Amino acid sequence: MELSPADIDRIIQMAWEDRTSFDAIQAQFGLTSGEVIKLMRAEMKPSSFRLWRARTTGRKTKHVALRGFEFGRFRCPDQKS
Repeated sequence: MELSPADIDRIIQMAWEDRTSFDAIQAQFGLTSGEVIKLMRAEMKPSSFRLWRARTTGRKTKHVALRGFEFGRFRCPDQKS
């Protein structure tokens, strides 16, 4: 799947947000968490990527299954689509 520069920017923005889960990114763009990690590694400076990975690894808010509830919001009300 070919992503536009705008899509890549939006994926990076969503991945940086602590409350946006990888499932939300997959629902909107079709990328798995592994693909998001690869994209972040390719698009970010190594030091920024390491900081992001340290912050997201094991974080409950980045994985819907770890949140403790089956249904819940994963989009900001201002987000389109």
